[in-house]
Amino acid sequence: MSDVYRMQVSELGGPAALEARPFEPGEPGPHEVRLRTEAIGCNFFDLLITRGKYQLKPELPFAPGGEAAGVVEAVGAEVEHVAVGDRALALVPFGAYATHLVAPAERVFRLPAETPFEVAAAMGVVYQTSYVGLVTRGRLRAGETVLVHAAAGGVGLAAVQIAKALGATVIGTAGSEPKLQLVRDEGADHAFSYRDDSWMPKVRELTGGRGVDVVYDPVGGDAFDLSTKILAWEARLLVVGFASGRIPEMAANRIMLKNVDIVGVHWGPYFEHRPQVCRDAQDALNELWRAGAVRPLVSETHPLRDAPAALARLQARQTIGKLVLTP
Repeated sequence: MSDVYRMQVSELGGPAALEARPFEPGEPGPHEVRLRTEAIGCNFFDLLITRGKYQLKPELPFAPGGEAAGVVEAVGAEVEHVAVGDRALALVPFGAYATHLVAPAERVFRLPAETPFEVAAAMGVVYQTSYVGLVTRGRLRAGETVLVHAAAGGVGLAAVQIAKALGATVIGTAGSEPKLQLVRDEGADHAFSYRDDSWMPKVRELTGGRGVDVVYDPVGGDAFDLSTKILAWEARLLVVGFASGRIPEMAANRIMLKNVDIVGVHWGPYFEHRPQVCRDAQDALNELWRAGAVRPLVSETHPLRDAPAALARLQARQTIGKLVLTP
């Protein structure tokens, strides 16, 4: 193979330590697939893993990256759901910042032929997380009301689009007027600033005092605390992350009084415990995309070799929507 390389870190120095290095991807094993990558999604955990501050700590040297779309080049003897020449999406713990990627077959999903690679790469981790959170864990039903915190972020925008596509009334929170407008543009029925506590009485008023059926919370901290005060009877509060930096707590009696569920959303381990959940989620997302109901927002594309500069923009929060790398 010519010009086969990956962006790897040989020391844990953050994105600036990424360097292009030739490598040999090898042949896939019986239950593996090799992809020629065409688009690679960037995520905040890519920043953390290059510093050794993510829960997963690969042996050095390694390439970061959790999602890549491309063309299947080779398949193992036991692989049946994709074939050479198929367009596919691979969702892996790390290693996607490369021109080629060998992935376990259960982490590779066949794509509709008409799906642009950049869109597919943007519809990986955050859309799977949001779909599994809202549907598998949150049991969202049409007609319910969903509150999405940090709705202008990656998983937030995905949650807004998915919840709206499934027939929910969607309320989003964000930190600035441009981001609030983005949230509205992406389908939210209402959007409020989380810079102060005024969003909480507004949500209570919107629901006629009843409260919301589902809270999608990747923030934690104060957002979680205040959300517990506006839960409807039998509501589900989805714990997606702790971007605020504070892990909140809740008195158990408050859970009991309204029969609410506090539900963890940790998408990645489904590949180990119930991989069919991820496959069903991707099938559903492909159909929603075909119907125009979900529209990943790709704000920027950068050459793979420029990954350090691209991640610097992500770290500085200078991007809205998805940042994608192309080999």
